[in-house]
Amino acid sequence: MNREEINKQINEAVIAMAQDTQNIENYHKLAELYLQIEDYDRVMSVLESLLTIKPDDIEALVGMGTMWFYEKDFRKSLSYYNRALEINPKNFLIYYNMGNVFAEWKNFPKALFYYNRAIDLNSTNPEIYNALALLYQDNEDYVEAKAYYEKALSLDPENITALVDMGNVCFKLFDYETALELYKKVFVLNPDNKIVAICLGNTLTLMREREKAYNYFEKALTMEGDNYKAYLCYAIALSEFGEYDMAVAMYEKASGLYPQEIDAQTLLANLYTNFNQLDLAMDLYKSCLRIKPNSAETYMLLGNAHYLKGEIEQSIGSYKSSINISPENDEYRLIYTQVLDEYIDKKRNGEPV
Repeated sequence: MNREEINKQINEAVIAMAQDTQNIENYHKLAELYLQIEDYDRVMSVLESLLTIKPDDIEALVGMGTMWFYEKDFRKSLSYYNRALEINPKNFLIYYNMGNVFAEWKNFPKALFYYNRAIDLNSTNPEIYNALALLYQDNEDYVEAKAYYEKALSLDPENITALVDMGNVCFKLFDYETALELYKKVFVLNPDNKIVAICLGNTLTLMREREKAYNYFEKALTMEGDNYKAYLCYAIALSEFGEYDMAVAMYEKASGLYPQEIDAQTLLANLYTNFNQLDLAMDLYKSCLRIKPNSAETYMLLGNAHYLKGEIEQSIGSYKSSINISPENDEYRLIYTQVLDEYIDKKRNGEPV
């Protein structure tokens, strides 16, 4: 249905609603039509009007909860879901949506509780298993996440979300062959999927399949959409295969796309550091800090470069800046302490520093 047809139906639904203000089906129909054209303010307005007539309308309560969820007002979202749950405690969709709210709040136990309750009420819905898998994935329990993705795919073998996410989990588990197989399935179903083309390139890089990896990166660069990530991943692959000049050029292309993003400059600086081109590396790290002055990681990398160059006092200064920004990072604090102790010992022994 095209936009003109939807607008015609909207006008008809508005007239019908005005003629019979107590007919709740007119409200549901109008809200659904506004949802199709992504006019969320009007969706909420219609649902609010419906709830003044029928405060216990489950569909309207869940709809309002979902609208507030999309607005990232999770407290309001939860309030509507709780009202719906009081009316119908056997509706799996309410539990599923409440699980989503607690997942957004990073409250793993409560999200897990509500997702499991949704499964108790509807054990054949693949989206619930997807959500559970993603919950475990976010909690870095990749083995458990994989098991739930497998369950989702047993119910819906062509579920692109599950295929991609399970591929990502297998990648994290260093099971590159399974990840490759899953990404390829997605690419068959959706050959214009730029992200999956990049994932295929990344996986083949780690499997040391140089030409195949390059082929997918080249495909990704021809597809519609932002090329920043494609340039970065391609550059990393080029570095892995020893084509450093081409990697530098690729990082520079990425940086040219988004001069205010520091990832490309940081990765290029890391490459220069690896080849002991420390002045070039430090210039880039300093450039990154001008863009993002509160990056603890960049201060740490700059400190490493100073240390490798023998500039111990400057390295200590950079490390200190890093832990001032991120005092909870034990790794940063350990490096700072070790270098500082080494510096103090040398000073005491009269050694040059």
